[in-house]
Amino acid sequence: MARKFFVGGNWKCNGTTEEVKKIVSTLNEAEVPSQDVVEVVISPPFVFLPLVKSLLRPDFHVAAQNCWVKKGGAFTGEVSAEMLVNLGIPWVILGHSERRLLLGESNEFVGDKVAYALAQNLKVIACVGETLEQRESGSTMEVVAAQTKSISERISDWTNVVVAYEPVWAIGTGKVATPAQAQEVHSVLREWFHTNISPEVAASIRIIYGGSVNGANCKELATQPDVDGFLVGGASLKAEFVDIIKSATVKTST
Repeated sequence: MARKFFVGGNWKCNGTTEEVKKIVSTLNEAEVPSQDVVEVVISPPFVFLPLVKSLLRPDFHVAAQNCWVKKGGAFTGEVSAEMLVNLGIPWVILGHSERRLLLGESNEFVGDKVAYALAQNLKVIACVGETLEQRESGSTMEVVAAQTKSISERISDWTNVVVAYEPVWAIGTGKVATPAQAQEVHSVLREWFHTNISPEVAASIRIIYGGSVNGANCKELATQPDVDGFLVGGASLKAEFVDIIKSATVKTST
């Protein structure tokens, strides 16, 4: 079965009420491939989740950028998975490299978060990826496998997980992994799933690419057989995000 193309827009820590309304308006007016061809998920900051959900077209969905590792309570500043479910938010991004690096989220902590979110019936965009130092030392595959393994040790059902490979050195830097570099990691990661989880999960799980994806490079990246979509950062705040969504048609025409 063909894997449905997936495009996520991670707004990170950006936006005002007026800017959010403007971006959503652009998305709502855009002519994009149908839900049969591409799944689109928009991830605004927590404070804008209800606004975006109320305004966004029904064929696009909304994701939070993070959630707490267990049930809510005395955890100042955190947002629980239960709160997201209560708001009707179906998706959450977990393990983004900015949180791993800036906030010290370990592989184990991310694995616990993914397991808890899934247990609350959220769908998860689980992020993995290596730093420049790790790539230059030749340990990319080792790092990505370890990050994925920490999740696999805590969950048994991958149906509601999308894996986002984001080379840290390509996030917000303007540097992009070449289509061949992206395909190489995605292919090895899929092989890891085949060997360590099951051939069925390896064939069905969507592995998307993130790292300075834009309107100019998305089509070439999308042609790679194991690239099943994108997690887009800065460009998701711009009109070119529509072009990135449209790159899904590359899959249907090949």
